[in-house]
Amino acid sequence: MLPTDPMILLSYVNTQLRDFYPDLTSFCKDNGLDQEEICKKLRSIDYEYDLELNKFV
Repeated sequence: MLPTDPMILLSYVNTQLRDFYPDLTSFCKDNGLDQEEICKKLRSIDYEYDLELNKFV
């Protein structure tokens, strides 16, 4: 279960990306998550996924 608070979600997703996944697509696929829903929620706090950095910035 993903955190519902956007700031906690940001921290969780970036940690997962840093420690375990080469990109957001792999993270979402392995965990059965909707990538667009995560991006939408993090956009609401002005964060976008940066593919080169492999994190939300």
